[in-house]
Amino acid sequence: MTNAPLNAASLRGAVDLSSLVRQHNTPAPAAGAPGAAGAPPAGEAPAPSGYATSANDASFAQVLELSNTVPVIVEFFGQGIEASLEPTIAQYKGRFALVVVDATSNPQLVQAFQVQEVPTVAAVIGGRPVQLFSGIMPENDLKEVLEQVLQLAAENKVTGTLPAADEAAEGEAAEPVEEPLPPLHQEAFDAISAGDFAKAISAYKSAITQNPRDQQAVAGLAQVSLLARLEGHTADSVRSAAAQAPTDVEAQLAVADLDVSGGHLGDAFDRLLELFPTADADGKSAIRTRLLDYFEIAGAEDPRVADARRRLTLLLY
Repeated sequence: MTNAPLNAASLRGAVDLSSLVRQHNTPAPAAGAPGAAGAPPAGEAPAPSGYATSANDASFAQVLELSNTVPVIVEFFGQGIEASLEPTIAQYKGRFALVVVDATSNPQLVQAFQVQEVPTVAAVIGGRPVQLFSGIMPENDLKEVLEQVLQLAAENKVTGTLPAADEAAEGEAAEPVEEPLPPLHQEAFDAISAGDFAKAISAYKSAITQNPRDQQAVAGLAQVSLLARLEGHTADSVRSAAAQAPTDVEAQLAVADLDVSGGHLGDAFDRLLELFPTADADGKSAIRTRLLDYFEIAGAEDPRVADARRRLTLLLY
């Protein structure tokens, strides 16, 4: 395999960890083999601890919320491959949360993180994904990557700490105490957790009607609208349709959505900005609207947003 660059296209203040993030062909250790002591049976997630738990398509919204407090490492495992990062994550004493996902039964998360093989490891910081690596990584290299993730999290003011399991057992909170969400934001959050994207969209629109300057609602609406558009579609079908119709605005918008969902924001910008000059008036309007949504998802501080916004302005005027 080749080196895989860290992808923080949807993350504000992203840094390049490509020199640290490597993919390996090394096979995963079998249960009971050296280095796998205490590991769960292949294909099973470890039992939840103070720093580790499991998640699925329906519950992942809670992971996004937690990632506003501590960086979350997401490990995809599958048939014949066990999740194995918990011992290393535990060494950081709550500076990370670890979430393991069964890639065989969670197709939405597999598509969103563009998982091609297991194990695959990613991070989520402030609700935004960062692709890390696939395959087995030596512990020294893994720790270097984790240190860089901590640095990236600090730059985005995600610096909380989770209590250990024994601390929680003594009566301390198992999760950091956070300010309650505004009612409509909470309604949207609950709807996303339940997979009801239409209800979440309605809640965010109501929040914006009440306060047009509610930037969190604007960004939330853009994000959940992206999820709703992707629901029910496979990556192969979307990319195939776009390849067959390179000038079709709807087909190109769909594949741009797929790029953004996987963190390839620059690819999505380039695709739509190159299509813009040849589109008709309705097509130009649709492309402009979709780009503005992507700007909200990524955040104004992302340098790719500034560049794409400048390019769009030149095309408009």
